[in-house]
Amino acid sequence: MMKIREGFRMRKLGRDHIVVGEGLKTINFNKMIVLNETAAYLWESVFGREFTKESLAALLKEQYEVDDQTASRDAAAVADKWLELGLTQE
Repeated sequence: MMKIREGFRMRKLGRDHIVVGEGLKTINFNKMIVLNETAAYLWESVFGREFTKESLAALLKEQYEVDDQTASRDAAAVADKWLELGLTQE
C-alpha cells in the first residue's frame, strides 16, 4: 500500500498541474514537478487515502478506454515515479 506523503498538494497553474510541498522545509525541490492530465486524475483520485498499483490501474480503466496490460503498465510507471520523487510512501 502507498499513500501520498503529508504536505504535498497539487495546484493548477494555467493548464499545468503542479505538485508543491506546503510547509516542507526539509524537502529540496531542485526542479518543478508537473503532472500530465492522467497523472493529475490519479493524484486527485487517491489523495488522502491508501492505494496500490492495482487500484491505480483500475482507475485508469474506469476513466480511459485502455486494456488491462496498458493500464497496469502505466499505473506502475506513475507509482514508481512518485516513489522515486519522494511524493509517496509505502
